[in-house]
Order: sequence, then C-alpha cells, then structure tokens
Amino acid sequence: MKKALGFFEIRSMVAAIYAADVMVKAANVVIKDYNVVGSGVIAVVVEGDVSAVKAAVESAERLASPMAEVISVNVIPRPEEELDILFDDN
Repeated sequence: MKKALGFFEIRSMVAAIYAADVMVKAANVVIKDYNVVGSGVIAVVVEGDVSAVKAAVESAERLASPMAEVISVNVIPRPEEELDILFDDN
C-alpha cells in the first residue's frame, strides 16, 4: 500500500529544521524531501502511515508555530503513484 505524504511549510530555516526533528520524533515517519521555496519559506515532506503522518504534521504545527509563521500544512492519505516523479532525483 502507498504511504501517506505530509507537507509542512514554514518561514524560517531554523524553524523548518526544528519542525523536521519534531516530526520524526513524534511519529514513525521519514523525511522524503525538503525544498527552499523562496522568501524564507522552507517545505518539508514526510512519508509514513496515515495516522503517523497526521500526528507528525500536527505536532510540528503546534511546536514550531511559536518560532515562525507556518505557511501551510497538508496530508495526502493515498497519493497517486504518479506523484513520485515530483520527488525523483534524476
């Protein structure tokens, strides 16, 4: 079964690193990708079971929001297989 994806965007590199640390410690997820979006916005993508991804993203939002502006959070429970091309390093 395809794993869920969790997205977390925040306006600070330090807060993004903190949020990533919170997510991997809060639940059984792995960091799939990160992107420096621009204007100080950093996006971190995690992968795991749906409940773990939800718990990780919620924890990061709660604990990192005092540090910087949270731009967006989202969980995709069953992402389409074709989305993998977005994370391909080729």
